[in-house]
Amino acid sequence: MKSGTDLINEAKGRIRQVTAAEAQAIHARGGATFLDVRDLQEVNLGKIPGAVHISRGNVETKVEGVVPREAEVVVYCASGNRSAFVADVMQQMGYANASSLAGGIRGWAEAGGEIDG
Repeated sequence: MKSGTDLINEAKGRIRQVTAAEAQAIHARGGATFLDVRDLQEVNLGKIPGAVHISRGNVETKVEGVVPREAEVVVYCASGNRSAFVADVMQQMGYANASSLAGGIRGWAEAGGEIDG
């Protein structure tokens, strides 16, 4: 039997995680899709400028209609756990350039990243 922490750690071991500084550099150069997988009430408090929103529970059924498989994708949530699961699932779905923002939007904000309110 595995705990939730075990599952999160396994997912994080299979994906690429980017730091807030790396994510900010990716955002600044443009061309990447930032995918916010938080719940809508969280997104309403603020998001990374230009981010696309699909709640964690809807990713598997909606992502293909929103994000091309060949896109560079930085997935984020509040702290980096849900986004690790989503990046793992997206890789299984053929998204080779999907990564997770370590520390989530909290880490982004703490590193001085811009937030759209």
